[in-house]
Amino acid sequence: MLSSRRDFLRRSSTFAAGFCALRHCLVSPALANSTPSIAPYGPLGLDPNGILDLPQGFTYRVISTSGSTMSDGLITPGLPDGMATFAGPDELTMLVRNHELLPFEGPGAFGKMNELFGKVDPQKLYDRGKGQFPHRGGTSTIVYDTKNQKVVRDFMSLAGTSRNCAGGPTPWNSWITCEETVIRSGPGTDGEYFCDHDHGYCFEVFASANNAVSPVPLKAMGRFVHEAIAVDRKKGVVYLTEDANSAGFYRFLPKRNKRLAEGGVLQILKIKEQDAYDTRKGQKTGMSFMANWVTISNPDPIEADLDPLAVYKEGLAKGAATFARLEGIWADKKGRMYFDATSGGDAKAGQIWLYESINKDEGRLTLLFESPSRQILDMPDNICLHPKNDLLFICEDSDYAELGGKPDNFIRILTKDGKIADFAKNVAEKKESSEFAGSVFSKDGKILFVNLQTVGSTFAIWGDWQAFRK
Repeated sequence: MLSSRRDFLRRSSTFAAGFCALRHCLVSPALANSTPSIAPYGPLGLDPNGILDLPQGFTYRVISTSGSTMSDGLITPGLPDGMATFAGPDELTMLVRNHELLPFEGPGAFGKMNELFGKVDPQKLYDRGKGQFPHRGGTSTIVYDTKNQKVVRDFMSLAGTSRNCAGGPTPWNSWITCEETVIRSGPGTDGEYFCDHDHGYCFEVFASANNAVSPVPLKAMGRFVHEAIAVDRKKGVVYLTEDANSAGFYRFLPKRNKRLAEGGVLQILKIKEQDAYDTRKGQKTGMSFMANWVTISNPDPIEADLDPLAVYKEGLAKGAATFARLEGIWADKKGRMYFDATSGGDAKAGQIWLYESINKDEGRLTLLFESPSRQILDMPDNICLHPKNDLLFICEDSDYAELGGKPDNFIRILTKDGKIADFAKNVAEKKESSEFAGSVFSKDGKILFVNLQTVGSTFAIWGDWQAFRK
């Protein structure tokens, strides 16, 4: 275990304002350098089933598994990723879930040999892959009975998109799903991919949908390697993250509130009076910057066919800041944006950032936490806030396996006193290759839904979430 000598406090007034937005209190430097805390819910117990280790008093249930048959007759797709929940009638929860699949990956909704291809309305399939290789990404929706803890219905709600990684909920009860690829149209233009349409866009899926929606790419929101979005519910502004080693932090100003398909303006964050500032290393926890926004003149450039960073490079030329693999983002009730840089920081183990809007043109960017080692926080990915106690839940996506190591992926918590704490540990058979993904709470805060991606399982976790109050 590494021991950092960083000064965790850095008690500037701007940092205190930002960090306490989550009602965290600053603590002694030693706390940032220790092993993960057992607070707030206590130490993890051993799961007799060998899947998820959780604190005492917490229970899980597998509610969906890739490869099973859904209510619409299609197959539950593999690689479940980002998710959102929406309150339905009669204590039902609508869970909209991404699937990070490329055309030839599986299991796909249409079966191993696409034998179920005909069950989907062709008008509701974004990319038929020249009629032979339908794209297997998209979203599925689970209608979940939270009172009786059972699935009522599940179905494909967006079909024919590619590598749907994350996204985010909107205040108008829809899920914006994001493609993490820019593969382009044409016969075999990208390796063996056959595409009817370009990819690299966001799509909107309404929680009220009872079957597959008509796919409409939101091209004004940019064509790049998308990760996630979050919406400022008061202003209607959409913030977007980009999963690339050199990435931008974006916002989208829609022409009309709640009507993203009608277009708008895409902008990228810039640190004021510091052109092309690089946040990836040399930062200190607590550092705060004034920021503004520069406009992307061409959010859907033809150059993106060959260069996934085409949009970012336009922003960089205009002085935009650079981040290391921006992934999860979550908005609190006041419109403050919490987001993470998966491989950011001197240890390349991850950073947690906060953006607070000051006025329509400016905001404050604060580094809430930088991991000093992989033992404390290892590559944060999807994040969410508990709706009642404001704890920040963080899914890890360790790449130790790629580096020859033995990863232990956790769900971790950024506590109210500024520490990283363990909440869940992946102990499944294929743990080395399966990240936690899509953590999200039901609207009443009683159930945490989360995926083990490669394992292909979606879990419901419940317990006394309010047991810890500090």
